[in-house]
Amino acid sequence: MKVAFIGLGNMGLPMALNLLKAGYEVTGFDLVQSQLNSFREAGGVSAQNVAEAVQDADVIISMLPASRHVQTLYLGDSGLLTVANRDALLIDCSTISPKVSQEIAAVAKEKGFAMIDAPVSGGTGGAQAGTLTFMVGGEVQDVEKGRPLLEKMGKNIFHAGANGSGQTVKVCNNMLLGIQMLGTSEALRLGIANGMDPKVLSDIMAKSSGRNWALELYNPCPGVMENVPSSKDYAGGFGVDLMLKDLGLAVENAQNLEASIPLGKLARHLYETHSNAGNGQLDFSSVFRLKED
Repeated sequence: MKVAFIGLGNMGLPMALNLLKAGYEVTGFDLVQSQLNSFREAGGVSAQNVAEAVQDADVIISMLPASRHVQTLYLGDSGLLTVANRDALLIDCSTISPKVSQEIAAVAKEKGFAMIDAPVSGGTGGAQAGTLTFMVGGEVQDVEKGRPLLEKMGKNIFHAGANGSGQTVKVCNNMLLGIQMLGTSEALRLGIANGMDPKVLSDIMAKSSGRNWALELYNPCPGVMENVPSSKDYAGGFGVDLMLKDLGLAVENAQNLEASIPLGKLARHLYETHSNAGNGQLDFSSVFRLKED
């Protein structure tokens, strides 16, 4: 089976490499030459453009930064839907607007393509280890066709529903995560202000009703937990600007549907404040440092 992988960034490159390790023939393309070089050095075939990458591909996977990039890739004048083999399965792993995802899938279907959206959770560490969680939207038969490849890149594959459902789950999950991190940070800072040892406080709350993923596995307070960004001066991990982007998608989606998400909107404002203070490239747990008047 021939696989084309479009977007060899911090997430896409390790995902593509895991497919190579699994024995798939993978051709990759990225606008950044150094990423292409790394892919080629690992045994992949590098392409000079999208058309070359997807030629004769049985499966085409995309992992791009934002909705506009995915729209250009698939719907542009010389986009993927124009140059790809009609029998190819299209898998978009980017995190984008559910509405945009549905629109692209509808056009793809009109042109005779099978397409699924499969955004991921697990970060760069999960991408490297092949333990990502895939949240998949699309027709059952298309999801099952893509499952063997997804299983080489991830540990958990969930079929959420029709096209766009994977994106909806991702938006909801990351909105909750962003809110969760802010709440955890506030609780820890309040305890510290009262003279509490943050590790003792964390241990107690982790066994109480306030327990959550951020507190137990990704503690935002420096020194409480080893091998997390907070203990590495917030380097690596999932960036503030990436969380801000995902919260923006949540707010946009809620506005389109006239749904109420007051905490989501507040979280977006707080991460935006933190980013504007020069912290956009730090891990999102660095909101622990945020002091809001």
